[in-house]
Amino acid sequence: MNDVTDGKQGRDAKPAKSEQTRTLILETALRLFQERGYDRTTMRAIAQEAAVSVGNAYYYFSSKEHLVQGFYDRIAEQHQAAVSEVLDGGEKDLAKRIRGVLLGWLDIAEPYHEFASQFFKNAADPDSPLSPFSPESQGPREAAVDVHRRVLSGAAVKVDPELSDALPRLLWLQQMGLVLFWVYDRSEGCANSRRLVERLAPVTARAISLSRFRVLRPLVQETHELLRDFMPTAAGMAASGRPGRAAGRGSSAAGGAGPGDDGDRGGGDRGGGPGAGDRDRRERGSTA
Repeated sequence: MNDVTDGKQGRDAKPAKSEQTRTLILETALRLFQERGYDRTTMRAIAQEAAVSVGNAYYYFSSKEHLVQGFYDRIAEQHQAAVSEVLDGGEKDLAKRIRGVLLGWLDIAEPYHEFASQFFKNAADPDSPLSPFSPESQGPREAAVDVHRRVLSGAAVKVDPELSDALPRLLWLQQMGLVLFWVYDRSEGCANSRRLVERLAPVTARAISLSRFRVLRPLVQETHELLRDFMPTAAGMAASGRPGRAAGRGSSAAGGAGPGDDGDRGGGDRGGGPGAGDRDRRERGSTA
């Protein structure tokens, strides 16, 4: 009886075929982005390399942007796992916790450094779904903010309740600054990025420690309000009168294909499906 139960549990523990296919497509896309460049890689090429139909590729990822969102999700999950030791292992020193989280991110992202600049060209566009401030990036963005919330909650430094929401988001913005520096870092092994973390962590920890003093608390709050009001979020773009993106675009949070992809969603193993060839031609045309 135990053998039967163990066998069933083993089968249940195996990833579902759909998840295996999704992972295969994502892994193939990341490899092709590295080999050919993001702009030169089409969904059709990804499908061919992964040995799946074009319709199947679009079934799991409605666009190349959706693939990159899958990459963002993966990085966020791996980062959360990688920093569990420093955050849950009893370390109370705030500077060491900040240092561990930032170095942990550099470790996770290291294999993707060669083509990170290609992503950044698209992510720097405030209207791109690849922007870290976009609605489509909300999942990995909030996961990263939560990591910084854990950094603070487990440290010996007490944070004033009035700043409990502001500080994790300010720490995430600091991480975004590190990411930008890392993208342009051409030192061997991104050593300059690591040196930046070593210098930055104690300074940040000291600033947070000082923020508990009432005389400095308004400065932190005003900084947070300034960033909140002027960060290039979708809400900020709408308030400024700039045209926003239409709701319902494919995203890692919402899942599924966007408008015009219905022909590919009827079944995972069908062929290119209506519209798939047109999408692929548009992708190739956009890179010309």
